[in-house]
Amino acid sequence: LGRGHHSGGHGMSLRVAGIITGVATAVTAAATAVTVKVALSRRPAMPDNPELYVKPVPSDDADSHPNELRAMFFGVSTIALSDGETTILTDGFFSRPSAQQVLAGRVSPNHAAIDEALSKAGISEAAAVLVAHSHYDHALDAPAVCWRTGATLVGSESTLNIGRGYGLGEDQMKLADLEEPMVFGRFKVQLILSEHSPHPKFQGFIEGPLRAPARAKEYRMAECYSFLITHTSATGRTRSVLIHASAGFKPDCLKGYRADVAFLGVGPLGKQSTEFRNDYWRETVETVKARRVIPIHWDDFTLPLSEPLEAMPYIADDFRVTLKFLQRRRSLDGIEFAIPEPFVKIDPFAMLGSTAAAPVTL
Repeated sequence: LGRGHHSGGHGMSLRVAGIITGVATAVTAAATAVTVKVALSRRPAMPDNPELYVKPVPSDDADSHPNELRAMFFGVSTIALSDGETTILTDGFFSRPSAQQVLAGRVSPNHAAIDEALSKAGISEAAAVLVAHSHYDHALDAPAVCWRTGATLVGSESTLNIGRGYGLGEDQMKLADLEEPMVFGRFKVQLILSEHSPHPKFQGFIEGPLRAPARAKEYRMAECYSFLITHTSATGRTRSVLIHASAGFKPDCLKGYRADVAFLGVGPLGKQSTEFRNDYWRETVETVKARRVIPIHWDDFTLPLSEPLEAMPYIADDFRVTLKFLQRRRSLDGIEFAIPEPFVKIDPFAMLGSTAAAPVTL
């Protein structure tokens, strides 16, 4: 009896210990969740000075300036360029899964969000979706956008494996070619091998077809590309833009190229050193001799496009530092900058170089 009683007491002790451990684990997990939630909610406010934002084109723009290049921003580095005849997109990322989805589960294209965004933007057909690299915040939706619009998916072999997992045919995908520019209507696209911002996560390659839903870490980065896009209008006017999605650089990779406007990835530039920011500016904006910078990839891409864009949380970046840096470069170099807003059609070249490089209050 003594041994049995002792054994039962020991078993009871183990059960109690297990309960206590479970409760402690749950409390720790809950506390961690609260801590993460608070960290993700702390962020700089977006500036309220309207002079810092890109101006929309007038309502009669299509009639007064037919077949001229126009742009529309959708957060992160998703941009649509169109001349009324041909539309090309970069990345085509509209789903923007929540932080909880990314951290705790799997991500997949949100088809309702994609349809809503394309409809709101008036995009039913496109010639190409150019993917900067294969992280989910660039490549997740690209095959779905191609399927809906008939566009060709252009990117690394890893990006094409995302397309294969979605079910795109090989005839609707094109491997990135660094030698030969691609032509889509009046657009000429040159892909340039570049670099991600410092210390990227999920490096490596996607070795085979990747089918969603999948964990965010399965969307491995692979190669990173910048896009130099030249457009010649029906009147013979030629303009060029650089779309440089990530705030990193490969020394001299843009040497010899020219762009009137740079859509410049700036997240997480605010967390980098002053030396890095200056080097980044020199290797991108100064090298291509851009006269205007439109910052991209500054927004928190775990928030939906149906809500106003907000800056990344402090845990990831400090957009205030980046804006002060851009203002300083404007004062030093006379290079304008303007923040884009989603679903707003803009003329990237409007009044280019016509305004004085006076300070603008943040």
